[in-house]
Parts: sequence; C-alpha cells; structure tokens
Amino acid sequence: MAILEDISQAVQKGRSKEVVALVQQAIDEGMEAKDIIDAGLLKGMGELGVRFKNNEVYVPEVLMAAKALGRGTELIKGKLVEEGVKPVGKVVIATVRGDLHDIGKSLVRMMMEGSGLEVVDLGVDVPEDVIVAAVNEHKPQILALSSLLTTTMEQQSVVIEALKAAGLRDQVKVMVGGAPLTQDYSDKIGADAYAPDAYSAAEVAKAFVSE
Repeated sequence: MAILEDISQAVQKGRSKEVVALVQQAIDEGMEAKDIIDAGLLKGMGELGVRFKNNEVYVPEVLMAAKALGRGTELIKGKLVEEGVKPVGKVVIATVRGDLHDIGKSLVRMMMEGSGLEVVDLGVDVPEDVIVAAVNEHKPQILALSSLLTTTMEQQSVVIEALKAAGLRDQVKVMVGGAPLTQDYSDKIGADAYAPDAYSAAEVAKAFVSE
C-alpha cells in the first residue's frame, strides 16, 4: 500500500516527525502492526542498509534513519504486544575490554534492530565476565563483539574462552567485527562469523536466528 512505501521512504530520509505521523495514520486506518513494521519501517531501514554497504549513504544518514525508525517503532510498540508480535531473535552486543569505540557497534545495533532483532547493548570497554554474565542472563542466540584496535582484538578470543569456561559457548553464536579484523582472524579465534560492515552483520544475524 502507498502509505507503507511512504513510511519506508520517510525512514530512509531520516524524517522522524513524518514517520510518526504516517505510522499513526496507518494505525488509525486499522493496519496490522506487523505490516507497518515489516513493509514500512524495516523495509526502509533495510533498503538504506544496502545503500550504506554500497557507500551511497554515510554514517550521519544511517543515524538519522535509525532515530526515525526508533520513533516509529516506539509508537507502535503497544500494538505489537496486543498482536503478539515478538522479535525474530535476541542479540547481546559489546565493544570489548580496553576499547572505547562506540560508533561502529552502535551502527551494527541499529541495523540489527532494523532487521527485527532485540538487541541488548552492553556498551564499550566491557570485561569478559560482564559479557558472560549477560549471555547467561539474557539467553541470546547471538553474541556480537566489536574491536576497533589491534591492541584489543585478542580480547575477543578471551571472551570466547570465558564462554567455554562457563559452559555457554555452544549456546550462542559469536560474531566478531571491527576495522582490524579479517575472516582469517575470526576463524583462528573460533568465532562463528565475521562481518565487515553493519549491514552484513545484520544479514548474518538474521540468517543465524532463522536456522
């Protein structure tokens, strides 16, 4: 329907007020929350994600779109609960101990949320015991670890070993990412996946939860 495409376009352009108005209109017209989310809000974020991966848009545009998406989702949250719509999966995400970089992790979180995943963001400079405790508490399907420094890359391996020690390694898929990382490094430390950018990370996460 035309209004759903309008919502998608408004998300891509980062127009929060327009997104809120259109979502409210769709609700008033009796549309199901799932349709508004899937064919409007998430479609817009997904299309923007493809453009971001292709370097057609940049971080500021993605941040604005994510804000618009959040405003629209917030408005529709109650209706989602009424209709029994649940997130497609759960992710715990963190930047590892010693690393204070937040933007890359936040982009991944936004792209994952824009794919219908529930994301628990532990923040930056997170020690392995806190990450392991969060995995134990939240029972996510996926743990996403970010490192933007060559000096903190090894900390991702430390987290994986800590998961093994806690008996949790086989209960969660570990994804790693960050500027200095490679597929070879991911394989070496025993991660389940490496993602070179935020859009790819969301795609891999969706594939994991649909297995």
